Formats: sequence, structure tokens, C-alpha cells
Amino acid sequence: MTAIHLLDADPDLATGLDPRVREEARSRLVVPVRAIDPGLWEPQATLPLASRQLGVLVLEGLMVRDVAIVRSSCAELVGRGDLLHPWDDLREGAPVQASVHWRILEPTRIALLDNRFLRVAGAYPEVVAALTLRAVARSQALAISLAITSLKGLKQRVVTLLWHLADRWGRVGPEGVSVPIVLTHHMLGRLVGASRPSVSTALKELEREGAVSKRREGGWILHGEPPEELRAASLSPAGSVG
Repeated sequence: MTAIHLLDADPDLATGLDPRVREEARSRLVVPVRAIDPGLWEPQATLPLASRQLGVLVLEGLMVRDVAIVRSSCAELVGRGDLLHPWDDLREGAPVQASVHWRILEPTRIALLDNRFLRVAGAYPEVVAALTLRAVARSQALAISLAITSLKGLKQRVVTLLWHLADRWGRVGPEGVSVPIVLTHHMLGRLVGASRPSVSTALKELEREGAVSKRREGGWILHGEPPEELRAASLSPAGSVG
């Protein structure tokens, strides 16, 4: 396990710092980093004790968190910038129990935010606030992902998911918005609540319409603007009457 300067790996965490303080924080906020290869991941077996960790920050890579109840399951994509605490089931003893499994999709690096980091970070509340917002952003992204599965029409669910992924990890380029995330049609189906063949058909239709195209390196390019109904939805609070 190696150590890095956290603010070098994730400079956005220093956005709120006074420039005079930033270099001091950079030199002091040193964290252990661990690389994880693709495949099943068992955090409790491979990470240090949870009692000594604030959490885990994903620096690069992509993973899936599977939550299973009875014979049903849902998947959450986790990637760069997400803050996790993958050791504990915080719902222990609750009447509804779920099992959680992690799978690494791409080579991933995580920073361990241990107790030493927390003691030092206390001198820089802007960094702590930025990390708290990362946890909030992940919960909001998960809520949007769940809402996408309730949309009517598979094609709309697929294109909405791609724009959602673009918002989180996309890059604007001359051809459109690049979404450099390689997901199988089976995994896309799990994220939108559909079968693999149905997702393949929906993607082909979106490609014919010029809404999306494939990246040579894997992933997609989104063309034009998000569908009008997606932009209009933000103007109409839930429960409002038009």
C-alpha cells in the first residue's frame, strides 16, 4: 500500500481553501492508497479495520454495488469522486435485511480516509465539508438512478441513464458529450430494469436516430442536448399541477 497527497489526486477537495492555506493542507493530508483489480471485491476481508477509517474515496475506476433482497436485486454504479463506507451494514437488526456484494469493473484506486486523516483534516473544515457533499451527491445520484427505472418507455430510460452518467463522469468534446464508461448491455439492463436484448434494441434505435454513437475506446458519445422532457422536468416540482 502506498501513500499520496490527497489534494493532488483530487484537487476539487481544495476548492474552498484559501490559497495561502492550500499548500499547507496539501502537504499534511497524506492518505494510504490501495489498488483493486477487476472482479469480486470483499472490503471486510481486504481493507483495514472499519473502526479506524472515516471511509473510502474512489480516486479512479468503476465498481458496482449490488443489493439483493429475497430474489430481487438492484445495482448502483460507483466511480471517481464517490465516498463510501463499504465495511458495515448500518441496517443491522432492521426487519428488512439485504445482502451487499461489490464487483470491480475497471482497475480502481481508492484512498483510505483513516483516523489520522480525520484528525489532520479537522484543521481544514472546507475539505471536510467537500467530503460531506460527496456523500450527499452520491445519495442524490442513487435517487435519480432509482427514478430512472420508473420512467415509461425503455428507450427513454436508456437515454436518460446515459445523460445521468454523462453528468457524473462525462466530458464535453467536439463530437458531443463523451461517456467513457464501458458497460455491457446486460449491466445497462440491470441499471434501467430491462433485459439485455431489449437494451440492445433500444440502443440501436437511439443510434439510428443520431442521439448516441459508440466510442472507439468503449462507452458512448451523446449528441445534441438532453431530451426536452428531461430539461422540462426540472421546472416542475413533484406534485405540482400544470
